[in-house]
Formats: sequence, structure tokens, C-alpha cells
Amino acid sequence: MQPTVLDLIATGVFALAILHTFAAKRLERVASRSPRHAGIFHLLSEVEVVFGFWAIVLMAVLAVFQGADEVVNYVESRNYTEPLFVFAIMVVAASRPIVSAVANVIDTLSRWLPLPIALAQAWLGLAAVPLLGSLITEPAAMTIAALLLAPIAFRRDIPEPRKYLAIGVLFVNISIGGTLSSYAAPPILMVAETWGWTTPFMLATFGWKAALAVALNATIAVVVLRRHLSRVQQQERAIDAVPMPIVLVHFALLAGIVVSAHHPAIFIGLLLMFLGIAHAYERHQTPLILREALLVGFFLAGLVVLGGLQRWWLQPVIGSLDDLQLFVGALSLTAITDNAALTYLGSLSDQISDDAKYWLVAGAVAGGGLTVIANAPNPAGASLLEKGFTDETISAGGLLAGALLPTAIAAAAFGLL
Repeated sequence: MQPTVLDLIATGVFALAILHTFAAKRLERVASRSPRHAGIFHLLSEVEVVFGFWAIVLMAVLAVFQGADEVVNYVESRNYTEPLFVFAIMVVAASRPIVSAVANVIDTLSRWLPLPIALAQAWLGLAAVPLLGSLITEPAAMTIAALLLAPIAFRRDIPEPRKYLAIGVLFVNISIGGTLSSYAAPPILMVAETWGWTTPFMLATFGWKAALAVALNATIAVVVLRRHLSRVQQQERAIDAVPMPIVLVHFALLAGIVVSAHHPAIFIGLLLMFLGIAHAYERHQTPLILREALLVGFFLAGLVVLGGLQRWWLQPVIGSLDDLQLFVGALSLTAITDNAALTYLGSLSDQISDDAKYWLVAGAVAGGGLTVIANAPNPAGASLLEKGFTDETISAGGLLAGALLPTAIAAAAFGLL
């Protein structure tokens, strides 16, 4: 596929956006040394702003070359269902009735494990909640896991390398933990209908391997963090109990949003209903994470806009690889583009074999924790956990280093079992 000048410009801007994610932590430090312009540097140091910002830059450049009408037509041709869904699911899943209910279940289960309470809670947050993502979707699992783990495993007094290992494990486990069903993980959702992949097929082909890798990754993280977790006092989850009818209504709305994930008109309507109920019963709520969810939605929408113009080089690369190369290539490419985009491009080929389908998806989900952009729920986790890191930003290099071991374990599970 011969690239045009505009294709090359779009890829250049995409590359700048990726470099920006690696420089975000440095920009936060620049902000502290430049009070006069601290506001703009603080804004650009927000990882969630990066792709939305560069999408705007790209659209401005394209408007100069092609005119405003062409830019508007392109932007309107993109599918923004996923950013809208992640925004909706984050706001509802992070509400106090749902998080408190899940926390109570985690607390109960932690008492049954032969471990200190804090270690058991951390292990369940890194293992059980990501696997729960196969039922409630990965963005919801990421939101709940991040809120539960933040006061336990992402405290300021824990050394940075250990926190980066923990967040690497969380991101990888969320990415592979949604493979037990055919609808919960974005890269699976992109191909399930086209390739006829059902939930029983996912369980038999990917699910049990993912569960083993998730358990091993969580165990390694807890062993590394054990001395710091042993200092944690059991958290008081709520000042007063949330009435059961309110909890049930929240879970019903969450389930409705999950079921209607492909239909924005329905799940946005359910979100608006949720906002009304949350306002009517404010005494049973903590502040809703509207800002964090909006930033994540902005990030993903920017990725949709930028990613749509990368097909000219991504699709030929995917189509030219044999099975092993496809596995390694998908795992590597996931670090610089959304894994759902990779599997979607693979689904466009009529000549891809069943073996190639497996290796493409296995590589895409195994590499889903390497960077913030690798998997759609990652920006949600980063937004909720970044306050526990130095300068309240997550280093792209630190995340990459922390995710290498759990990624290797996930890759080994899919490649060798």
C-alpha cells in the first residue's frame, strides 16, 4: 500500500504522540521549575491528554492541506463507541455502592486465604478482579481494581520500582483476564463475531491459560510487595452501610451498560439515569470520577482519530508475517498502538488462517500492559493510580520495565501451553 504525503504526516504525528507519552513525567518536572507556564506543562504532562491533544494537532494540519470539510467528514466517520462506553462504565463502576460491595466481598475472601489480610486483599485485587473482567468487562474491572489497590499497593512510601511492577501486573492481568468470554476484552470483541468465536471457545482456547498466568503474576507481585503490604492496616471501607436497594439499582444499571456496550444511545441513557439517582442519594455516594473518566474518554477518542490513519503500514505488516512472527509482532506492535486496532486490522483479511488468528490475538492481549495505550482500560487505571507515584505521573519507561516480566509470563502461557 503506497502511502500518501498525508499518510506520512499522520504517522509522524502518531509517532510524536507516542514520544510524548514517554516524556510526560519530564514535563511535570518542567512545570515545577517554570511557574509562569506551569499550567500548560501540567496539562501536557497528563498522559490522558496526550492522544487527544495530538489528534487536534493532526486535524489542524489536515485542515490546511485538505480543507475543513474533509476533516469534519473524517472525524465523523470514526466509531467512538468504545471511548463513550469506557467513560460510562468508569463512572458507574467507581461509585461507592459498587466499590463498597466488591470491597466487602474481597475482605470476606481475604479472611479465608492463609495470608495476612493486606497480602490477601492485594492478591485478590490483582488476580480475582481482573478475571472478573470477563464478566463485567475489562474497563469496569480496571476501575474497581485500581480503587481497591490504591491504598494498599500504590502508597507513596512504597519504592517506585515495586509499584511499577505492581501496575505492570495489573495492566497485563486486566488485558488477559478478559479472555474468558467473547465480549469483555476489546481486542476479542473486535473479532468475535467475524470469526465466530464464542465464550465456550474462548474458555477452552485462551481462558484457562490466562487464568494460570494471572494467578502467577499476582503471586509474584505480592511476594515482591509483601514487606510493604504487611504494614497496611485493614481499611475501613465505608462510614455507614449503603442500603441494599441502592446497591442493587447500581448493579442493575452497571449490568445494563455492559449488555448495551454496542449501543451508545442506550448506555448513555442508562448513565444519565445513574447520574440522576446518584444526585438524589448523595449521602450514599463519594464524589463521582467524572473528570478522570472524561480524560480517559478524551484519550481513547484521540487514539481512534490518530489510529484510523495508520492502516497503510499496520495492515501490510500484519499480513506479511508467519505465525511465530505474527505472535511476536503483535506483542511488540501493541506497545505503540491499541491492541483492539491490531486485531481489527487482522479481521479484515479474508486469507488469515485459524492458527494465525490465535497467534495474532494471543500476542495482542499478552502485550496489553506494556504501555498506557496498549489496551483501552489502561488509561483508566493510570488516571486512578497516578497519585501514588512521584510527581503524580506514571513514567512510560517505568511502566514498560514493570510490565516486562508479567508480559513474558502471559506470552509463555499462550505460546507454550
